[in-house]
Amino acid sequence: MLHSHDRDHGHAHEHGHTHGPSTPHPAQTVPWSILRMALAARLGAALAVSAGLWAAVLLAMR
Repeated sequence: MLHSHDRDHGHAHEHGHTHGPSTPHPAQTVPWSILRMALAARLGAALAVSAGLWAAVLLAMR
């Protein structure tokens, strides 16, 4: 026996923010953080970003 229940009873429970307006959002975990990287890795990342930006500038000047 098949039972069909296609009627909408309006039981949607949408909950927005539950913290107060003066309370900040709770901290969320991030997959990586530049602050947790070793100094050499930070310098390498900064160098790579800088090189990429300079490449974009030099290509735009062509």
